[in-house]
Amino acid sequence: MDIERFFEEMPFADLLGVEVTEADDGHAEGRVEMREELSWNADRMMAHGGVTFTLADTVGGAALVSVVDQPVPTIDMRIDYLEAGTGDLRAEAEVVRCGSDVGVVDVEVVSEDGTTVADARGVYKTG
Repeated sequence: MDIERFFEEMPFADLLGVEVTEADDGHAEGRVEMREELSWNADRMMAHGGVTFTLADTVGGAALVSVVDQPVPTIDMRIDYLEAGTGDLRAEAEVVRCGSDVGVVDVEVVSEDGTTVADARGVYKTG
């Protein structure tokens, strides 16, 4: 499966501009370029929490897809927002567990200055 292409063709991720830049062997990385439409604040560009969540969920799924080579629907995702996301956002994900029914992935989202914006843990259906 061409993981990057699969996620590029996902309509919602495409709408937000989420891009998976790497996915291999249980690790994935991705980004979203910040723009006015993604901000929750009219006076200052700060990513809406839904943008941060979608980036984490998409990159987390890509990490697991790199192991199981099939789409993995999200069962649950927990996210801690730590800072306002200003500027472009990057996410890095690592598979913690890949079982026959579910997989667990940890994701860190950082802003362009390297500040950790959010930590997330996603649970996905693998079988």
